[in-house]
Amino acid sequence: MKPMSKLPWALPRAFTLAMLGALALASCQTVQTTQPGAVGVERQQSMLLSSSQVDKSAAQAYRQEMKKAAGKNALNRDAAQVARVKAVAQRLIPATAAFRPDAPRWAWEVNVITSGDVNAWCMPGGKMAVYTGLIEKLKVTDDELAAVMGHEIAHALREHGRERASQAAAQGIALSVGGALLGLGDSSVQLAQIITDVTINLPNSREHEVEADRVGVELAARGGYDPRAAVTLWQKMGQVGGAAPPQFLSTHPSPQNRQKDLADYAARVMPLYDAARKR
Repeated sequence: MKPMSKLPWALPRAFTLAMLGALALASCQTVQTTQPGAVGVERQQSMLLSSSQVDKSAAQAYRQEMKKAAGKNALNRDAAQVARVKAVAQRLIPATAAFRPDAPRWAWEVNVITSGDVNAWCMPGGKMAVYTGLIEKLKVTDDELAAVMGHEIAHALREHGRERASQAAAQGIALSVGGALLGLGDSSVQLAQIITDVTINLPNSREHEVEADRVGVELAARGGYDPRAAVTLWQKMGQVGGAAPPQFLSTHPSPQNRQKDLADYAARVMPLYDAARKR
């Protein structure tokens, strides 16, 4: 009788990883995260992770980021800036219903971080931050601020963070499947770090940026902000970038192409803007 040393659980680690990767890919679901809206964004997405998983980890990641900012005395230092940012958010959030009926009921949070970085972001589930560098260096109008915030909210509506985290999981990071087997420890902590990375530290794909641009101008228009301000905003960002442009510009097509696309889609949603101003 041959020794039973080649049992399934004794298979090489590489094979185990490959099997887990195949299982992860097989578990992916094709979903439609948003309605197309007037701008017609309707790409279907493959998701391995659930919205509830990602939103829970995003909330954890957001708490950590706000705690770090508070520890540096950089959280909501200027009451006037905070009031301004939150006023814009209060007009944009109801507009999200045009893309997702559930979105206005998310547990939205909006804070301002004192930093020289020209940046803003929105984690899954509506956890937002705007940096003072964006407000002060670009001297943004309310319309331009709405363009930035609408763009970032669009990433959350389209669940780009969930999509990118799902891609990472499918590639073998193994968050919800196989995490314990791979000895990775607390998978929820790992997912929170990935959400932080894909939201703040890593650039979005061109595809995601185009979608966020188009959805963002519609959100601004529906909120009563001039969608054409998106063009002037990105012109300002290109001018302030120098040799190292802001993250917003890092993966997008050329500034000329971006401005043309924004102008085209801003024109498409002008009737929504006109209607919002009459309300």
